Amino acid sequence: EVQLVESGGGLAQAGGSLRLSCAASGFTFDDYVIGWFRQAPGKEREGVSAISSSDGSTYYANSVKGRFTISSDNAKNTVYLQMNSLKPEDTAVYYCNAFTPLRQYWGQGTQVTVSS
Repeated sequence: EVQLVESGGGLAQAGGSLRLSCAASGFTFDDYVIGWFRQAPGKEREGVSAISSSDGSTYYANSVKGRFTISSDNAKNTVYLQMNSLKPEDTAVYYCNAFTPLRQYWGQGTQVTVSS
């Protein structure tokens, strides 16, 4: 059974930090690009960051560059998103996504709330 389990969300103050984790199981982790998306109330889901499990290449949305860092522990089949200098506009449900051109999987999401 394929599973993507997010954890680490919660409440933070503006300027604070949180670290999200995405633990994957049930598929060949190294074959996938693992990404984080977020969806704020009333807004479309948007891509935040992604990492290739095979070569470690990364992507960041302009809105989070310099503040968020994505990393992967292939031995644990886990991807992390370190979020620093959080802003109220980072408030959203954050979803983990595993992608190949043939298929993709989604986690259930974890809520991140940043207070001003």
